[in-house]
Amino acid sequence: MTRIVVTGGAGRLGRSLVAGLADAGHEIVSLDREVSDAVELTSRDAVTQAAVDLTDADTAAAAVADARADALVHLAAIAVPFSAPEDVILRTNAALALNTMSAAVAAGVPRIITASSPTVIGYGSPTGWVPPSMPLDESTPTRPWNAYALSKLLAEQTAAMLARQTGDATRFAAFRPCYVIAPEEWEGAVTQQGHTVRERLDDPALSAPAVFNYVDARDVAAFVDVLLAAMGDIPNAETFFVGADDALAREPLCDLVPRFHPGTEEVAAGLVGTTPAFTSAKAARLIGWHPTRTWRDELAAADARAAGSSPDSRKDTAA
Repeated sequence: MTRIVVTGGAGRLGRSLVAGLADAGHEIVSLDREVSDAVELTSRDAVTQAAVDLTDADTAAAAVADARADALVHLAAIAVPFSAPEDVILRTNAALALNTMSAAVAAGVPRIITASSPTVIGYGSPTGWVPPSMPLDESTPTRPWNAYALSKLLAEQTAAMLARQTGDATRFAAFRPCYVIAPEEWEGAVTQQGHTVRERLDDPALSAPAVFNYVDARDVAAFVDVLLAAMGDIPNAETFFVGADDALAREPLCDLVPRFHPGTEEVAAGLVGTTPAFTSAKAARLIGWHPTRTWRDELAAADARAAGSSPDSRKDTAA
């Protein structure tokens, strides 16, 4: 059994990550500003929680050392762009990344993973955004234009900085999860931006700012589980996109992306059918991870549960 510290374990993604890793047989220590009843209800007996102010370096160091962990997964952050003043977002998220990962290095934790964000590539910039190619991957240039995106790029660079200090004695990785959809959100709970999944599908303008990306939180948990096992066999401090194999859209992105991101007609031309704007091919190639959930299947299953019938009987309801 691997003992894993998860910072931000009481958050939206954190709850699913904690539950998924616990169900995979790991022992979890969740460190967050507060404990969560939802974590206790969903993540079995292999989880302990502690309320910790990780923005304080000494507090973070003590909490991580006390956990005596085999790995650390850093999620804790102000998670929504512009949800706080820009200086607060940058200062808070940068401190959280540096404090927690430095604490893990000092405590001798051999595997350290940090969450980043696709926003680091700069989509939605008020001055325009046209990437050199699509689908977007880890080679796409990073061009953050707000404090949240910059803070996430700093988290990636913090991991890389620490890797240069420690060498391969400590293994690092960063991942950029697409727009996270938690299990309850397939059932109609609102997503992080205040809309339901169906509303985001019905009105493409809601998903367009994130270029129609998404990922099921349980797939993220599976990705982290696979990554933890593979970290000793891949180059140190790699970064991965983690997203679904389709787009959160009913129309092909070759039509939708240029409508909302002017100038992308040529680069988006290959996004036909259900092809997403982001690819997780690197994760498939390096660690053998593939997403397993799509919005069509999840909404069909939710409809079936609501109707008391089998998913197969209502398979095309959400299409």
